[in-house]
Amino acid sequence: MIPFRKTVLATVVGSSLLAISLPALADDTSNAALMRLIKQQSEQIELLQKRLAAVEAREAGTAAAGDAAAAQAAEKKAEVDAAVADSQQGQLDQMQAQLAQLAGGSSGNGNIRWRNGGPEFRSSDGFFTFQPRGRIMLDFSSTHGSSYDERNISGTAARNLRLGADGDIGKLGYKIDVDFADNLTSVKDAWLSYSTRPFGLPITYYVGNKLKDRSIEGSGTMSRQPFMERNAVANVGAGVNGYYGLGGYVKAYGSNWHVGASITGDDIDNTGDNSDSLMYAIRATYNPIKGRQGFIHLGSWYYYEKLGKDITSINNVPRIGQNFNDNLRISSSSIADPTRDEAYGYELGGVFRNFWGFGEWTRRRIDSSSVDVVDRHASSVSAGWLITGEKPGFSSRSGVWGTTKVLSPVTSGGWGAWELAMRFDRYDFRDAPNGGTGSSNTIGLNWYLNDWSRVMLDYVDWNTNNRVGSYKGPDDGDSVGLRMQISF
Repeated sequence: MIPFRKTVLATVVGSSLLAISLPALADDTSNAALMRLIKQQSEQIELLQKRLAAVEAREAGTAAAGDAAAAQAAEKKAEVDAAVADSQQGQLDQMQAQLAQLAGGSSGNGNIRWRNGGPEFRSSDGFFTFQPRGRIMLDFSSTHGSSYDERNISGTAARNLRLGADGDIGKLGYKIDVDFADNLTSVKDAWLSYSTRPFGLPITYYVGNKLKDRSIEGSGTMSRQPFMERNAVANVGAGVNGYYGLGGYVKAYGSNWHVGASITGDDIDNTGDNSDSLMYAIRATYNPIKGRQGFIHLGSWYYYEKLGKDITSINNVPRIGQNFNDNLRISSSSIADPTRDEAYGYELGGVFRNFWGFGEWTRRRIDSSSVDVVDRHASSVSAGWLITGEKPGFSSRSGVWGTTKVLSPVTSGGWGAWELAMRFDRYDFRDAPNGGTGSSNTIGLNWYLNDWSRVMLDYVDWNTNNRVGSYKGPDDGDSVGLRMQISF
């Protein structure tokens, strides 16, 4: 535009000069006339230059105003785009939060996820956790074939009804379980823990009431074991203060071993009118072979029990059939005036793919001030096959039964997991003056609906030979047990 205007201006100036100069040259050619002509032309050129400058200034102002308007419009558009983007991002964040909440993920200041069959509440940084726990085990059992009618009984029982919770506060842990069974309320697990890793080894310290680390089935929860009742080794090898004890525990773990030790007193519900019996116990397990297909398990344990003054006799009469039948027991003969109680045991077994097998043996020795030393023996051999291909739920790390992970849960439209198991238990109390003997052969069929619920069917072929009590002499029969349970 500017070059075009300059061309027009030059044309106008040239034309004006030509129009003025021709008459002037004709009328007067003197120097004075020439000077007047030059002066007049200069004034006209200056006037035209001023007009041109004014035109260019107006055009520059218009262009600047246009640029300013364009810049203002672009700025407003950018603000609108930013607001739209913020709104869209806000909606996206809200939708993601809602989806995470529905999926059990991030919600508010923490997380809620489903773990071990129940909800686990977790703070956003994972420092605090809390999980409700519960267990329902409902049994039916029936005994037939005994020579004593009082032993041939049937009935139902709530084997375990438990409610509790566990969690963590950083490296501090806690657990409490309350059991409601046999019209009684009792506290089972009630402990605090602290986990650390000195020298790179995981070590956990416990203070409170918990299961002692003693034998395979004596160390773990019954809700995870493949049979409805614990085996002969767990029963015979138990001390005066039972499976639980209030005291201090420590467990250390390696890549293929673990060691547990404890000093415990009586159970948490002791009367408090005498000093506790103190138990010093240790157990170690080792996996000489461990791979993806399975592992070999070796274990051993020992305890020494310093008896309290309130222990005036020891009489161990374990059940041999189902828990409901109190009449179906083996008499071990009561030992009066005990002064010392100790026991030890050995473990051997392993897992290969979907098969498992374990053997245990124990010897319990009781000293007395009135009779000779008395030994009690028990052994147990068991094996199982997960027909549907699942891996057995035995923990190589801690040497106890854990959760069987079901490949096709019933609750997801599958068949669940099916397990066939067998066990042979032997009881020998003949070292005592009136000690008896007994044995049982158990066939079990377990249907795992999912990781936390199952149906159990046990058939037990048993025999006893008691030398004292209401059911003396050889006797045999069979018991059938059915259980439905859920544990979370």
